Amino acid sequence: MSTQNAIQAENQRDLSMEGKYLTFELAREEFGISILTVKEIIGMMTTTPVPSTPSWVLGVINLRGKVIPVVDLRLKFGMESRPFDDRTCIVVAEVNNQDELLNIGVVVDSVNEVANVKEQDVEKTPSFGVELETDYIQGMAKNGEHVCILLDINKVLGGEAIAQLRSAA
Repeated sequence: MSTQNAIQAENQRDLSMEGKYLTFELAREEFGISILTVKEIIGMMTTTPVPSTPSWVLGVINLRGKVIPVVDLRLKFGMESRPFDDRTCIVVAEVNNQDELLNIGVVVDSVNEVANVKEQDVEKTPSFGVELETDYIQGMAKNGEHVCILLDINKVLGGEAIAQLRSAA
């Protein structure tokens, strides 16, 4: 395959983001993750803190006999923390890390809906004019004047984040 064909194939893969996404809010912004990665959504529960973990790792929960690390996505993204309320919940996502599937809880402000995103409604992540790490953003889904940031949960919680979570679990 020529280099140009490889680039075109990669661009096609990047743009092929059509599907169902669980949408949720963080700091009044809407985000979405592929519904295929979502195992369940549970109400906020008490976490057991684990010493020497990053501030964005809240600790672990015992979910039906399985110990699951829990991440506060607001803190992971450098957003201001806020008190949990009755809409705060944990989205348990299945994260692929080097061919190993891990269940990780992600705290979000609230869950909105399962949205059906069409390929023509998704744009690539825009350039911000400065070098920012945005690899974890798959694209921007447009819905009228509204934009939903589509996340690749494997990149949000992959690599170094997984190593830090393993020390928590």
